[in-house]
Amino acid sequence: MKRTVIFTAISLIYGLTGCSNNNSSEKGDVESTISATENSEEEIQQSLDEIEKEEKALQARTTTLKFDKTTVDFGKIKEDTENKASYVVTNTGKVPLIIEKVDVSCGCTTAKKPEKPIPPGGSDKIEMVFHPKVGQLDQQNKTITVTANTQPKTTELQIKAFVVKK
Repeated sequence: MKRTVIFTAISLIYGLTGCSNNNSSEKGDVESTISATENSEEEIQQSLDEIEKEEKALQARTTTLKFDKTTVDFGKIKEDTENKASYVVTNTGKVPLIIEKVDVSCGCTTAKKPEKPIPPGGSDKIEMVFHPKVGQLDQQNKTITVTANTQPKTTELQIKAFVVKK
């Protein structure tokens, strides 16, 4: 009985306030006008020239690089040990290579980037240490992300190891 009374009351209130059949003229009509401007050939050419100028400026600041290897595979190693390796990076472009940062995918890995720009044709090392924690067993795959003034901006290096109990 209570449910019927509540349902009826809600229906009555909703009927009085919620649904009304008003014409759009009573609410006010909304008008919309869309206008488009045509770009002249001169404006289009100016835009293309700006894009080309930006691309040339980007090329003047970027270089290319090459690593002696992109994966270090430590093979079978013991937990809670320090495993050191390095990647040799060579600047194969025409402007100095600036390695902005190196990020590691796990707290068990550290990496150190070259602090000085690498001149065209020059090489340097990215040194890393993989230190699997106690209990961090079996196959391990980690990533080092190198950010530099290259296109693409980042390069990924891999670390692999099979970790066994100490």
